Amino acid sequence: MRIFLIIFVFVIAAVVSIFGFRGALSEKPPIEIFPDMDRQAKFKPQGENPFFGDRRDDRPVPRNTVPRGNYLNYEQVFSEDFEDSNLGRTTFLRGKNTDGSWVDKLPIEVDYSLMEMGRQKYEIFCTVCHGSAGDGNGVTQPYGILATSFHDDRLRNEADGYIYDVIANGKGLMYGLKDRLNPEERWAVVLYLRALQRSQNASAEDVPAGEREELGI
Repeated sequence: MRIFLIIFVFVIAAVVSIFGFRGALSEKPPIEIFPDMDRQAKFKPQGENPFFGDRRDDRPVPRNTVPRGNYLNYEQVFSEDFEDSNLGRTTFLRGKNTDGSWVDKLPIEVDYSLMEMGRQKYEIFCTVCHGSAGDGNGVTQPYGILATSFHDDRLRNEADGYIYDVIANGKGLMYGLKDRLNPEERWAVVLYLRALQRSQNASAEDVPAGEREELGI
């Protein structure tokens, strides 16, 4: 009984000491048992750091690293007098015209390197669900995750800006890729998707004459 009373009194004292003063006003700094690094020592962006020779906090990006940023926060990052060919271009950054309508065609120059970039990015991020031919026959299909076929008439007739927006922000079960693909890479994927659509709906006349004989058509 004596041990029980001692434990009982100890528990009561502990409860009162912990919860008894909740809501009471005090000018003393609070006691933080777990501060969670709220006041950790750190250097702020664009500040001074005596550790480096140039005394800058911000360090140059190491070679062969993945770039960070997607051109969508340029208004918060760059000053008004900063000049860049892509800053402020809603057609390039968002796939929309100034009136909010979708961009009908790619707003960048199309060449083989852009097509090759689109193929590489498509194989990395899109093939697993949409399939190599863009017909929705990816490896996820047997598991009930049905991806859209790019050969549907609805998507064949959609504007390039709409496809770009879906790639960037996702739709339905598809997650957006704007944190993985920069704007140029997204447009490259759009270009490659158009090539896939044409490849599955082409005629012999679409093949250059010099290559028809080699293909036997």
